[in-house]
Amino acid sequence: MTKRRNISLHVPDPVSRPGDAPNFSELIIPEAGSVQKPAFDSKEQTLRDLPFALIRTLDDNGLAKGDWKPEVENDDLIFALETMILNRAFDARMFVAQRQGKTSFFMKTSGEEALGVVPSIALRSDDMCFPTYRMVGWLLARGYPLTDLMNQIFNNAADPLQGRQLPILYSAREYGFYSLSGNVGSRIGHGVGWAMAKAYRELDSLAMAVIGEGTTAEGDFHESLTFASVYKAPVILCVTNNQWAISTFSGIAGANETTFAAKALGYGIPGLRVDGNDVLAVWSVMQWAEKRARAGLGATLIEFFTYRAEGHSTSDDPTQYRPKDEASAWPLGDPLERLKQHLISQKLWDEARHQQAVAEAEAKVKEASKASEAIGVLGTSKSGIEEMFNHVFEKPDWRILEQMKELGL
Repeated sequence: MTKRRNISLHVPDPVSRPGDAPNFSELIIPEAGSVQKPAFDSKEQTLRDLPFALIRTLDDNGLAKGDWKPEVENDDLIFALETMILNRAFDARMFVAQRQGKTSFFMKTSGEEALGVVPSIALRSDDMCFPTYRMVGWLLARGYPLTDLMNQIFNNAADPLQGRQLPILYSAREYGFYSLSGNVGSRIGHGVGWAMAKAYRELDSLAMAVIGEGTTAEGDFHESLTFASVYKAPVILCVTNNQWAISTFSGIAGANETTFAAKALGYGIPGLRVDGNDVLAVWSVMQWAEKRARAGLGATLIEFFTYRAEGHSTSDDPTQYRPKDEASAWPLGDPLERLKQHLISQKLWDEARHQQAVAEAEAKVKEASKASEAIGVLGTSKSGIEEMFNHVFEKPDWRILEQMKELGL
């Protein structure tokens, strides 16, 4: 008779906890340029090694290597760097504003600036981004007014969303930026549906839908991939693997078992895994996926392999669940510094110009902040109570009218 053996539940645990030394020794970081680039119209069956690779273009000296060098003008790369600098200055100013009690909530983009800025420049103005909440760079790259961003954060009288969204949950259709939601997983389904609708109408716009790696554990993700695959939706599906879903490390969502790009294999769509701190590599995979979608070949799943350098939000203290200096030990560096190094290596940039760009960005953000704060900040510039009844329905129904009557409006 076979002796029965008890089975214990396996709960993944991160390699390092507070008080430990940062440890990324298990990561396999290939040489820049070592991954071959297939034709964009290759059959999915021939691409099944790519989800387990890591596409990198910039080496340690800032030089571009290999097949995945993007088709991009130097001016666009310079603009990307300037926008990332502006992104960082904006984050710094708004973080301080939150700590001063001028807004209730804020989330920094630190370490992930490339993932908002690059797609915004690489894709067309009529394409739609279904974003996660660390993609303000998309709006900055498209010239969205800084004061409008700040007014929304402060929820003041000039808030373009009229106080109907939490701070940083921006919405700007005319800038190709679909309304953000705290329920991040819902947006991937909306992105696939939007793309299917465009294809149904025989239009050539495409969608980009972005989630964090933690959301891949939710049903929305898998349902969306099924529809994207079956209907060959013109959508670029992106998973930002920044190693942490709030305070939960990526292993809880399955990172220890396989890559997030490999989730594509079960749905018959290509999966790409790219160094998310390498601006050129991100640009190149976006171009590849865009060509595939516009050719009617359907979706691509991209895993942006990166690191969340700061806390999840202003409500979070990352020192409670990871080593204090872990961000500085991340082996793929800082996207802003790496692009700066590349441009300097190509004689397109220098340290003096960089310092000037930083100073100009900080001055621009400071000026916009003063203008927005003059309108009002948290607790000082509330709209009239009647505002909560406006724009709920196209025409006020009887319930709205009765409630307004009770309040003497």
